[in-house]
Amino acid sequence: MSHDTDKLIRQLSLVAFLMAERRPLTARDIKSNVEGYQEMSDEAFARRFYSDRAELVSLGVPLDSQRDEFTGEELYTLRSERYFLPELELDDEELAALQTCFYLLEGRFAYAEPLRLALQNLALGRSAGALAATPTRTAGRVEVRDPDYSPELQGRLGKLEGAISKQRTVKFRYWSIYRDAEDERTLNPFALLPENGSWYVIGHDLERDDIRTFRVSRIRSDIRFATRRERDFRLPPDFDVENFRGRAEWQFGEVAGEAKIEVAPDTAWWVERAFGGERNHVDGDIFTTQYASSALLARWILRQDGRAIPLEPSELRRLTVEGARAARTAHEGTPLTPAAFVAESEAEAVVERFAGPVAPERFGVLQSLLAYLLTSCGEEREGVIPAHELIDRFSIPADALEEHLSLLNLVNFGGGCYAVYAELRGDEVHVDKELFGDTFRRPPRLTPLEARAIRLALEFVGPMIAADAHSPLDRVRAKLEETFGAFDLAQTPAPHIGAEEGLVDKLTQAIAGHKVVELEYLKPEEQEVVTRTVEPYSIERRLPNWYVHTWDVERDQPRSYRLDRMRKATVLRKSFTPREGFDPSELHDATTARIWYSPAVARWEVEKGARLLVDGAALSEKAVGSHEWLIGEVVSYRGEAIVLEPQELRARVALRARELAAELRPSRAKA
Repeated sequence: MSHDTDKLIRQLSLVAFLMAERRPLTARDIKSNVEGYQEMSDEAFARRFYSDRAELVSLGVPLDSQRDEFTGEELYTLRSERYFLPELELDDEELAALQTCFYLLEGRFAYAEPLRLALQNLALGRSAGALAATPTRTAGRVEVRDPDYSPELQGRLGKLEGAISKQRTVKFRYWSIYRDAEDERTLNPFALLPENGSWYVIGHDLERDDIRTFRVSRIRSDIRFATRRERDFRLPPDFDVENFRGRAEWQFGEVAGEAKIEVAPDTAWWVERAFGGERNHVDGDIFTTQYASSALLARWILRQDGRAIPLEPSELRRLTVEGARAARTAHEGTPLTPAAFVAESEAEAVVERFAGPVAPERFGVLQSLLAYLLTSCGEEREGVIPAHELIDRFSIPADALEEHLSLLNLVNFGGGCYAVYAELRGDEVHVDKELFGDTFRRPPRLTPLEARAIRLALEFVGPMIAADAHSPLDRVRAKLEETFGAFDLAQTPAPHIGAEEGLVDKLTQAIAGHKVVELEYLKPEEQEVVTRTVEPYSIERRLPNWYVHTWDVERDQPRSYRLDRMRKATVLRKSFTPREGFDPSELHDATTARIWYSPAVARWEVEKGARLLVDGAALSEKAVGSHEWLIGEVVSYRGEAIVLEPQELRARVALRARELAAELRPSRAKA
């Protein structure tokens, strides 16, 4: 057997022995009675036992120790109430909603397998309907799109997750998009953070001797351990991943100053909702924000299309006015002729080969499999399970099922406290409950990785889950956190609870009941909130935003609305009949715009799907449903983005940019 397999049997056997004895045990007791330790020398045993104990604790298995006051020996215990999941008040409806979470994310979520295992543990011992074979109806009403997701990305997340949990230093080549340079980085990784639709790894950059943030999709090589040690560093006690979230695009990097911006009265509530926090403050119609990049802050102001006026510093006022003038000039006269496209083979970045998603620890899989096998026996001594049931529920490859069963059969076999004997016979698994089988029939406590998978899933689609469970997200989360165990999840950000949760709940009910909804909505191109009456059809999570796809009753047209721009949603008594053949997710009457991006900004657009040109610029074709949105977006690039066609849209950009250059001068000085 391999070194890893030997270690697994040792660790599972140690747990089985401590649980079976139910009394404090000495190291001598453990060496004599636990499978894998008996043949070791005292020195080898001390080394292996210390390592196994530390690893079990990191996996959420709470091994306790205390010193015997008479002999001075260290005594070890494992109390069953701390090993098993506590009794939960999570009802079947809430569990089914969490199962919907898995259906929504599977195939687009790197943590899908640990999430599957966590849900399996939560459902063990419940009725067959608790972990439904089909998702709740929410899965048919919502689509999750993650633009940053790729097989390479989930492979990198898997490697970084392993390095974080083992506290190992890693090396990789990284492309700094701001410097447009690639170099080797050596990092002590502290945490992974999903933010604004992208994944970031945060840690101590050893060359720069500073805490740095790296976007995972910009890693340009295989991620490898820097040393062969079992542990390279310890997480600093003052590190808190929450300090790194919630930053606006202009706040990445060292703070360069503080800006004051006048916002339209009907816009202030949205600015407070979107950017409220330690780095930003809204007082009446004055938005005060720290910035690292005045250029990116100027871009945000221009994107607001006149609803934000820079007051100070003077550099910010200059950048916005000059940016509007540059956009006007770029869209007057004859459009430029773009260079040729770079050949596809040359444009492809060098990426590591597919390395698989984040995988649950084998220890956690075997713990859960053991409990499931024993539960199948019920009160009887024997049980039979279809092999495909284990393969599907635990995501075990068919050719590896027999190996998993054999490992469990070996757990402390020599020590005499074995729990199960399971054998694959054709398409069935026959289970015999052994001496201590009843001890392990309950589901084990979630490992940190499984708990983290649930937290991250709630971050992605939590409001939909709360809506389907008819329970606030913070209550669902609080119930789950009772199961997380005696380990710290500080390096995993808590799910964000924003205004979207209540809106998702109302819109979900309206979609299910075919009820008309009245929206108070802030359009990107207007300074005042408008009222819209709509028939809601479906909700989409297009990271990082939530959208509802509707039929606008007054306009008699399909329209999609971003939830973060809704001030209020009211479900009316009036019902509607769903329109036959209407696909709310499609862009209806969309215009295709060709947009050129200068070499100064092209690399950011290539990340989003634009095609690189031989002169370093980029070209993109966008299907545009809202001309007003695109005009604001193009103007925000301060002349570095140019609409080539259609001509009508190009002329509208020039006109609006001319108007903005005049409007963006502060109307009055404000303190």
